[in-house]
Amino acid sequence: MGLPMALSHVVMVCNAQQRDASRAHMAALARDHHLPPPDAASIHIRMDFGLYRVRWELHTEFVTWTFMRPIAGQGGAEREPELALDAVPQQWLAALPGECLASLHLWVLPTQEVDTGPWIRQVLHEETLVASTVADGFGEVYTDFAVHADGFSRMVLLAGGMTPRRLGRLVQGLLEIETYRMAALLGLPAAREASAVLASAERELAELAEAIRTATRDDEPQLLDRLTRLAGQVESQHAATHSRFSASAAYFELVDKRIEDIAESRLAGMQTIGEFMERRLTPARSTCAWSSRRQDALSQRVSRISNLLRTRVEIEQQQSSQALLATMNSRQGMQLKLQSTVEGLSVAAITYYIVGLASYLAKGAQHWGWPWSPEMTAAAAIPVVAGSVWWSLRRLHHRVFRAS
Repeated sequence: MGLPMALSHVVMVCNAQQRDASRAHMAALARDHHLPPPDAASIHIRMDFGLYRVRWELHTEFVTWTFMRPIAGQGGAEREPELALDAVPQQWLAALPGECLASLHLWVLPTQEVDTGPWIRQVLHEETLVASTVADGFGEVYTDFAVHADGFSRMVLLAGGMTPRRLGRLVQGLLEIETYRMAALLGLPAAREASAVLASAERELAELAEAIRTATRDDEPQLLDRLTRLAGQVESQHAATHSRFSASAAYFELVDKRIEDIAESRLAGMQTIGEFMERRLTPARSTCAWSSRRQDALSQRVSRISNLLRTRVEIEQQQSSQALLATMNSRQGMQLKLQSTVEGLSVAAITYYIVGLASYLAKGAQHWGWPWSPEMTAAAAIPVVAGSVWWSLRRLHHRVFRAS
């Protein structure tokens, strides 16, 4: 990396279609400069267009464009600093696919050629200036983390005594700090939106818990329906924001790692980048983490109350089943008693018919010398027939019950 150098870094949030369009947009720029197009499956492209160079990189949620060009010495504050984007076709630049997430101008200047005070005051807002030494004291970085009139934030790196390789890593780290800082903050609107939904759901859950405590059996179907709809709302919100909160947590960790990598130390009287990030990002980080924990806790509470209500309904169903079985047993006992009564009548009826047959048989048998009259024969047969019929029925019952 030659010095002095101007870089412009643009981060575009893209969906799947826009990521493909972004790669095609890079290919169109190469075609306009009569260069071979990049590979259709590449996720990292570097191209030199003479006056400037472009690095295109595809990430999971966004695409980064970094434009680089050498500039003339910036020793004074007489004129506006040169921008890397000045050499890029403006019509092509305006058509970058996606939605802009972050944009940064970075100037890399040799320490010995810069009158630091006037130049820094021209480029940055002095009242919000953040500065530190980096790379173990071999460089100084200045920024204000403010969006200027052109929509870009600004950063100045004064490099001295560093190898090109180390300088490249340092510049990459500074660009990634800004990229991941803005990507991490994507979770903050989701956290604020989730907080309103969670507050309403928590109130509803508290009302349901109180209603369940005093509910009667007739109220339980309605309460179960309300609780089911609330559980669906909570899980839907959790599913919609969980990946966003997880991504933000990962981006916050990357910011911390990149700040650690640049090995900064304090400049006298100045706030460091790490201190600025801790002061400005900690509330957003805590809000996202708190929303995620709050969603998990609410989901668990809904599950516990659902289990409680379901257990209560199941116990009442079991009690109803036991009462139904008791009623069935009572009815079965009555049926057995009725059946015993019917069986007594059946013994009498069968005995009557069999004795009648014996009487007719005695009448006919008198012609062959039967000594008893039909009436005497019938009277003598009654106890024998009745006992035999009763014994036969009891034996039949014992066989049936033993088989069942």
